[in-house]
Amino acid sequence: MRKFIKSTLLSEEKRAVILFVWLFYLVSLSYDFFNSVILSQLVNIDTPNTLHEGLGIWYFIIELSFIPFIVYYLKGELAYRIKYMIFIGFTILNLVNDLIIYYGNDFPYRSGNIAEILIVLLSPIFVNRKYFWVVSIGTMIKYLLIGIILNDQTIFLPILILVVVLSIAYILLQRFLSYVQAIQTTFDNQLEGIVTGVVATLELKDPYTRGHSQRVAAYSTILAKYMGGFTSEQLVTYNYSCLLHDVGKVNIPDNILMKPSRLNNEEFNIIKTHPTVGADALSGIKGLEVCLDVVRYHHERWDGRGYPEGLKGEEIPLLARITAVADAFDAMTSSRSYRPAMSLEEAYSQIIDGEGTQFDPDMVTIFKKAFPEWSAYQKKHSNSVVSDSKGGDSIENSQTQ
Repeated sequence: MRKFIKSTLLSEEKRAVILFVWLFYLVSLSYDFFNSVILSQLVNIDTPNTLHEGLGIWYFIIELSFIPFIVYYLKGELAYRIKYMIFIGFTILNLVNDLIIYYGNDFPYRSGNIAEILIVLLSPIFVNRKYFWVVSIGTMIKYLLIGIILNDQTIFLPILILVVVLSIAYILLQRFLSYVQAIQTTFDNQLEGIVTGVVATLELKDPYTRGHSQRVAAYSTILAKYMGGFTSEQLVTYNYSCLLHDVGKVNIPDNILMKPSRLNNEEFNIIKTHPTVGADALSGIKGLEVCLDVVRYHHERWDGRGYPEGLKGEEIPLLARITAVADAFDAMTSSRSYRPAMSLEEAYSQIIDGEGTQFDPDMVTIFKKAFPEWSAYQKKHSNSVVSDSKGGDSIENSQTQ
């Protein structure tokens, strides 16, 4: 559910990067021009400056050479790299320039460019701990290298100033992160309430499905954990997707949804509309877009004989392939009005028999590993009432209805 929040933050970061670039060049070039041209002319002091010492005009040429890369990254949706490029490039440029100016000369070391302080102070606006620590450690290393190479103890003064500035930046970063976390928590709670409400509404319409969505979500999450490669946030999002996988059934007429006997072909064709109806309904809700693949494609089959689009093999989204196994297992291990629940052993055999036809072979392999945990969960949460009255993904259902 945090994907929506993150996408918003990425858009905001792009705006922050553009502002950061403008401020960087405005401050850096203005400072160097004032220090190297105006100040040196107005005040007759024997101190080095960027234009006449060090890299000279090449300093500005190199600094301006960042611009084509900035434009490239902005066009390529890689704006997050720009802040690293500017910091690393600018820090190395200043390190080399300072060493050329001061090494072997009697000038007292005068700490670098005000743009350096700008970079440190603005680091919290990206709400990124990694970038903050890159800036902090990188800037500190720069001054330590200068102090060691020049053997100049006065370097401790700019380091002390840097520590103070970094402390201020760190406090700001922590506050920004706290605000973002509060927004994410509020957003998650709101979406959880939406999901819970939708599932409760579906269960009121079709009491036979009570508990089915929760069990499918639990089985699917267990299977995803056995697969590995999912973050905790992704698993939370996937759990919500599974809870909503049958939401389209709210559009199915009651006389079909709660029919006590098997469905005829016409009725089953109506049932088969629920994945598309559910996905279309959720597509208009901000934050629930991530659920669409599971809702739309959990009835697709590996051999292409599923619905609604007849996708085949890896054309079916991965999370939908996981959900298909969980949905079938719960349908088979729950009682229906026209048949009792299968035993766990029977359901296990049915899933194994569906390898390469109804189910992704890789999912079946992982199912074998996860089955003991599924079995324990089923025994604890089984319901003698029908969990999926129509359209379940059991082998029998998908072939005969």
